[in-house]
Amino acid sequence: MAELTRNSTVRDLYANALGRDIVDRLLYSLNQSPRLVTLAGGMRLGTVEKLVGRFTGPGFVDSLLGLLNNEGEIPGAAAGPVAPAWWKEAVFYQVYPRSFQDSNGDGVGDLRGVIDRLDYLQSLGVDCVWLSPIFDSPNEDMGYDVRDYRSIMAEMGTLEDADELIRACHERGMRIILDLVVNHTSAEHEWFQKALGDPTGPYGDYYILREGERVPNNWTSFFSGSAWRYFPQMRRWALKLFAPGQIDLNWENAAMRAEVAEIVQWWLGRGIDGFRLDVINFISKNPALPQGHPFIGKLMGITGIEHYFYGPRLHEHLAELRRNGFTRTAPPVSTPRSRADDGALADPLPADPVGVMVGETPGIGVETGRLLTAADRGELDLIFNFDVLDNPGKTRWSEYTYDLNYMKDFYTDYAKRIGSKDWIALFLDNHDNPKMLSKVAGGQERDPDVRSAVGKVLATIQLTMRGTPFLYQGQEIGAANSALTSVDDLADIESINRHAELRALGRSEEAAWAEILAGARDHARAPMRWTAQGGFTTGTPWFAGAEDAPGFSVAEQEADPDSILNWHRALIALRRANPELVYGDIAFLQPAWKDYFGYVRGGKFLVEMNLAGVEGPRPWFRGRTEVLLGSRSGERMAPWEASVSRIIG
Repeated sequence: MAELTRNSTVRDLYANALGRDIVDRLLYSLNQSPRLVTLAGGMRLGTVEKLVGRFTGPGFVDSLLGLLNNEGEIPGAAAGPVAPAWWKEAVFYQVYPRSFQDSNGDGVGDLRGVIDRLDYLQSLGVDCVWLSPIFDSPNEDMGYDVRDYRSIMAEMGTLEDADELIRACHERGMRIILDLVVNHTSAEHEWFQKALGDPTGPYGDYYILREGERVPNNWTSFFSGSAWRYFPQMRRWALKLFAPGQIDLNWENAAMRAEVAEIVQWWLGRGIDGFRLDVINFISKNPALPQGHPFIGKLMGITGIEHYFYGPRLHEHLAELRRNGFTRTAPPVSTPRSRADDGALADPLPADPVGVMVGETPGIGVETGRLLTAADRGELDLIFNFDVLDNPGKTRWSEYTYDLNYMKDFYTDYAKRIGSKDWIALFLDNHDNPKMLSKVAGGQERDPDVRSAVGKVLATIQLTMRGTPFLYQGQEIGAANSALTSVDDLADIESINRHAELRALGRSEEAAWAEILAGARDHARAPMRWTAQGGFTTGTPWFAGAEDAPGFSVAEQEADPDSILNWHRALIALRRANPELVYGDIAFLQPAWKDYFGYVRGGKFLVEMNLAGVEGPRPWFRGRTEVLLGSRSGERMAPWEASVSRIIG
């Protein structure tokens, strides 16, 4: 593909993989239709800047071109069969250990608590457990500030507990992956402490440090304020995109990269089956550290992000990490036992030659995501595309009711753009976002019937679409947002800082709290509800914001055959027993019908959902069906109805 210039057209830009994603992101943020690209396709980029310059300011197009010419045209969608892999067939389950189960009554969840609940996860049908950070940390950002990658934070347990947890997962036929945070370390990490003592020595170059009296550039932190912190003892600024104590690593340094690869190998040897890689697309920064464009900063909420969200050496670094870190050099101490469709366990499986690489990739779109995960490129296996989590024109901090028609359109478009070398992660909840169930129900989740119905619709989408489902703890019991009432209830540094920043900008307390309440990460971090009374701890929970609606604990839902929990169990079992629900093609039915989401998987299963809280029409389906889950009768669908049927003729 020819180099893009100011004389290139909008159509040329849209044919570039990164250009397509940037334009789509721009239209998404502004809640504008992609049809604008068709209308303006022949317009030159220089002309576009003249037309919109009063909004964007000077240099906007040049900033884009500097990024776009690092990438080529959109790759074609490969035809042919999909190569099988365990992680394509698996159902992953994210555990936030601090809030999952406390085994010793100190109010903080721990590894022994996770071990105590593995039988529950096995009965649910989970194939791989993913733990949020358990490494030693001062917990400025709940473990995402690592002090030592080879030891366990004291409140979580010991290295021996971690080894027992790995063995216990494998014995039950489940794999286990951990969170690996290597965009940054804690300022208390040994590497940074050595850099403080000798900034011109070898460890000084492990981080992005700059001398000078002024802040090196205008980049801002995701947790408010400048992205730079001054350390007077070494008379240098250190880049920290997140909390003050989370110092960004310098991935230009080969010795640092080699140490990261050694850490991965060390854990693979202990039996870990891979890692979820925290903000991994941020690791490659433009070495010149140029100023962030003000318009992009205003649009994205983070100034400077264009210089690192898809950096110049990202692909190179990921391929190297896969070769040197994730490709096994020695056998692990244990591997998971094979598990039949009915749950029966057999002998341990051979070791996977490469640990699974799951990337958290904020800002990455469909086409760049395909480049990061294509089966023949040797980089990541899966990425999380966050664009599904909010409606166009909205952000996590917006107070609104989520329209599921957007989720339908998002996945329909995604499925049409990928081929046999592509695979996607299907996720709706995680530790960083409010509950999707509460966003969709928009307050109606106070009605238990609505809450159950919405929970089943979301589960049906996630467990029958083409891709790998990632469940988050509590999702299977219809967990809703936490009962937060004021800033005093918050535990998360991001929300606390954002609230202070909003108030400093003159926002009223009511308006500031409304924004924080909409997007607080604390919603996802409340303790798991094992019983109607809680069941998380015998002591005082570290976080007291759990909601207490009757009927939405594990114990209560275990006893209810029509519960969200048992709906999840049935869907997971159906998916495991039928390869068509994993590898089968997907044919969408009546995609233009508002509030109706229907598709056929592998020619054998019909999935239908009403995406609204009102009754709606059911399209005629040519063929006989046998209902497996839900109900399918009549020409009208009940509010939030979901069904899965076998096509029998």
